[in-house]
Amino acid sequence: MIPRLKIPKLVKWIFFTTIIFLIVMTVLRGIFFLYFPAGGNSFRSVLSSFLLGLRYDLRDVSILGLLLLLLGSTSFLDPFKKRAGKMMFKGIMLFSALGLVLFYSVDFAHYSYLSQRLNASVLNYLGDAAISAKMVWQSYPVIKILALLLVGTWVMFWLLNSKLKKIAASARISTKSSRTIWFIVCFLMFGFFIFGKADQFPLRWSDAFALGNDYKANLALNPFQSFFSTLKFRRDTYDLAKVKKAFSVLAPYYGFKENGSAPLNFKRNVAPRPGAIKNRPNVVLVICESFSAYKSSMWGNPLNTTPFFNGMSRNGIFFDHCFTPTYGTARGVWAVITGIPDVEIGTTTSSRNPSAVNQHTIINDFKDYAKYYFIGGSTSWANIRGLLTNNIEGLRLFEQQDYSAPKIDVWGISDKNLFLEANKRLRGETNPFFAVIQTADNHRPYSIPEEDLKDFHKIEMPADSLKMYGFENNDEMNAFRYTDFGFKTFIETAKKEKYFNNTIFLFVGDHGIVGNAGNMFPRSWTDQKLDMEHVPLLIYAPGLLLPQRINELCSQIDVLPTLAGLCNIPYQNTTLGRDLLDTSNYRDKGFAFIYNPDEEYIGLLKGGYFYKERIKGNKEEMVSIANNDPVPDDVKNGDTKKLMKDLAGALYQTSKYMILNNAK
Repeated sequence: MIPRLKIPKLVKWIFFTTIIFLIVMTVLRGIFFLYFPAGGNSFRSVLSSFLLGLRYDLRDVSILGLLLLLLGSTSFLDPFKKRAGKMMFKGIMLFSALGLVLFYSVDFAHYSYLSQRLNASVLNYLGDAAISAKMVWQSYPVIKILALLLVGTWVMFWLLNSKLKKIAASARISTKSSRTIWFIVCFLMFGFFIFGKADQFPLRWSDAFALGNDYKANLALNPFQSFFSTLKFRRDTYDLAKVKKAFSVLAPYYGFKENGSAPLNFKRNVAPRPGAIKNRPNVVLVICESFSAYKSSMWGNPLNTTPFFNGMSRNGIFFDHCFTPTYGTARGVWAVITGIPDVEIGTTTSSRNPSAVNQHTIINDFKDYAKYYFIGGSTSWANIRGLLTNNIEGLRLFEQQDYSAPKIDVWGISDKNLFLEANKRLRGETNPFFAVIQTADNHRPYSIPEEDLKDFHKIEMPADSLKMYGFENNDEMNAFRYTDFGFKTFIETAKKEKYFNNTIFLFVGDHGIVGNAGNMFPRSWTDQKLDMEHVPLLIYAPGLLLPQRINELCSQIDVLPTLAGLCNIPYQNTTLGRDLLDTSNYRDKGFAFIYNPDEEYIGLLKGGYFYKERIKGNKEEMVSIANNDPVPDDVKNGDTKKLMKDLAGALYQTSKYMILNNAK
């Protein structure tokens, strides 16, 4: 045990400082709860918010504590030995106290006005500083707020400075060994609190929204967490004039109704349609990792990597021209759950944007359905947990720690075991259910468990054959084959369960993989990297649906409206998805929007052509996706190109708007 008398003066003062800040932040959270009450929330019901909030506060004060520890441990900045160190520490105390009081004052005003914790979008008001200043002066008691700032800062500085003087005057002297030990202890402790939890992923803002209630989430957050989490998104906005213009362009395709008082009304209340399944079928939606179309068997790849899925495709409704709006797993999950293309900039995703965490989803229109989400690993990546738990009512989320199967790599348990674990829970469900299963094995490091090598046999192919048919190496190709093995294990197991005959299984890729599609598709598919977004979309329900192969262009965002239409569910559609099996609602439905955040272009697939343009610079290109012929001049320079340009631009502008305006 470390002797108490040998605690260094620096450590004693840092502990006092961090505890004072922690107490003040906890008191301010209590004031927030009292000043901004939410109906029906007792203190007991929000205790989880206070406990999670304490962890956010601990992170912030630990950052301050670690900074003081590192600076004060240098001989020339020791506040108890060097005047320069003492003056610097006083400056940090003053700045920190002022920052805390300032952030919370602005935060309270921000929440009072917008019902949102402070976020970085307030910096945008600096662009019209004069107007913003007048608005603040006319809206808030500025003099009282300034007085509060001064008094609050002075009180905190006085407390900290008094303790600094008291500790400096004490006679206790620590040894070099005790200072070293306490430095290591404090460094590790602060590091742990900054990371936030003993887990693979750190504490994130989205953990607040896992509480399942917007008010509880806002109560748990503090203004430092909410502000700095949104800093990279502060310029994420939309041009309202362009969105209104886009509304008119899209209205004939989506059935939007213009209203003079509310021109941006994207809501469509969709009634059950003829041909729907009347006996409340279950739904299993499988989001398939890196399920690139040209690498699979359904388009004749000679390596025949997915023979089982190919057989299912012949016995289901198979859409062979489905595209994801963009590339990436987080963007794919976002598009499926919300029905909005993720047009966030390339360095991040919409799921990471705290301002976009509140999203309407058609899954909630499956009333009285049990809701499940199964993933082999963790939903902490890309803050997906916040998207799911904050928006899907009554969701039962299962992650790697909830299964008996062993973890095999960074992505958690194997896909085969994930399917079996999901089946264990679904077979015992007495209510209709809507279950999402998200796979991961078809991804580096391409792990295949030893336990499966008795039934799943790896094969080796020559390097030239692999390259010719879209694979980098045998590990990637066998991982793709193992995905098919997982599908086979799942379906053959599910067929033995009572729920199978009344269940709709929908499989869709989260994204494709860029590569050489060879002669399986026209050259443009490879040249334009369309294989990054081209994925299989299969609805499999033998006994409920007649098989058919549909060539119409469609998108990942169409998944939920199509499922609701099949299940005889009335639903409210607020975004850009459409029921692919409903031929009555919208005209000329066959198109798919593409957004490439890395190369910064938008595009549209429609009528056998692909049109794309740079977001900046207006550089355009148009190619055939039906054959290798050049685009005729009357198409390239006529109404077809103009129509595709207008649609692509309208979908992009509308998506930017919807991401921030699709609240539950």
